[in-house]
Amino acid sequence: MHMQVSEIADAVGGQMVGPAITVDGAAIDSRALSPGQLFVPIVAERNGHDYIESAVAAGATAYLTSEPPRAGVDATAVTCDDTAAALASVGRLVRRTLPERVVGVTGSVGKTSTKDLLAGLLATTFVTAASEKSFNNELGLPLTLANAPDDTEAVVAEMGARGIGHIAYLCSIAQPTVGIVTRVEGVHLELFGNIEAVARAKGELVESLPADGLAVLNADHKSVIAMAARTSAKVLSYGMTPSADVSATDIRVDAQLRASFRLHTPWGSTDVHLGARGEHQVSNALAAAAAAGGLGVPVEAMADGLAGAALSGLRMELITTDSGLVVLNDSYNANPTSMSAALRSLAALDARRRFAVLGTMAELGDDSAGEHEAIALEAQSLGVEVIAVDEPLYGTTAQHVSGIDAAVAALDGVGDGDAVLVKGSRVAALERVADALS
Repeated sequence: MHMQVSEIADAVGGQMVGPAITVDGAAIDSRALSPGQLFVPIVAERNGHDYIESAVAAGATAYLTSEPPRAGVDATAVTCDDTAAALASVGRLVRRTLPERVVGVTGSVGKTSTKDLLAGLLATTFVTAASEKSFNNELGLPLTLANAPDDTEAVVAEMGARGIGHIAYLCSIAQPTVGIVTRVEGVHLELFGNIEAVARAKGELVESLPADGLAVLNADHKSVIAMAARTSAKVLSYGMTPSADVSATDIRVDAQLRASFRLHTPWGSTDVHLGARGEHQVSNALAAAAAAGGLGVPVEAMADGLAGAALSGLRMELITTDSGLVVLNDSYNANPTSMSAALRSLAALDARRRFAVLGTMAELGDDSAGEHEAIALEAQSLGVEVIAVDEPLYGTTAQHVSGIDAAVAALDGVGDGDAVLVKGSRVAALERVADALS
């Protein structure tokens, strides 16, 4: 999005030092910056101000700074007290120029996939911008807005939370007119304390919606559909229950783990063949269809949109190696719900032997040991051999190894006719196992 630097200075309550110019979007990483962008140096483990010169060399024409402007740097500076807070103000500035089709997506599980599926649906009808990967926090969300094309007609913004008030803050930036809540699960309990707090946090999205907005809620989860009482917006429900406003029947899964089903909506019905893998993606597709239909996407376009929508990387990627080994790479993140869904997808593959290379499921709180052991026992019941990487909590039914090389070595001899799932929380970085196998 093109922005006048003078307007940015006004928005952040700072001063412009240098020529009045226009920037196109923003970046917080000097290595990923595109020429003409605004560089925002974030102060965290590293001080982003140390990379201002590198950002300008990469093409940044302006930068925010909470330090004195750099002498001899050929770019316009905008002073501010806090660069992260200023980035949020830049997001609010851009939001004022966007149309009233901004969708916030949250939930303990499925928000990134739902965001990806909805972006594919909206793109059939509108010029659509969406969060990259899982850019869902106080930095990623304003970057999503700032980097939307000038002709954007719809935005899909993923919203994550690590505590009460986080989503309310994100909503103050994005001002969504549509909100989707996927599920409330015992995820990040180490941070929230209990599942009731998770529900309170996720419900901040529907509380922020305007009266003429739309809340899309999962009818299969009591704690989600109960959020209808927390919003003045119109409510559309989705789910497997026949009473939901948007539902699916005749669900089938092919050999590539892609689901087909009959989609039922208030605007009509159509047959859908998902491009995304995993039967659990049907629920996410229903959420996306409800939001898209509410924004005016014709039901006739929904089948094409859902078929062509691509998921963000490291999610249900199916690879067949030269040896004939099938690798299901779902290594981006993990929690008990997504882990169970991935194991069931592995079990659905046509294979003579099935293995799961599993890393830790992080931030589960006091019941972490029980949750890990339950996953190991579920794998055993499905005929899956578990190789646990640096996580003893999977218990005695798993083979335990230390490190990526040991995990790969434990799979020595697998090949044609075998299938391997690779999955763990982000801290485990198990995509390295998938890379080594493929």
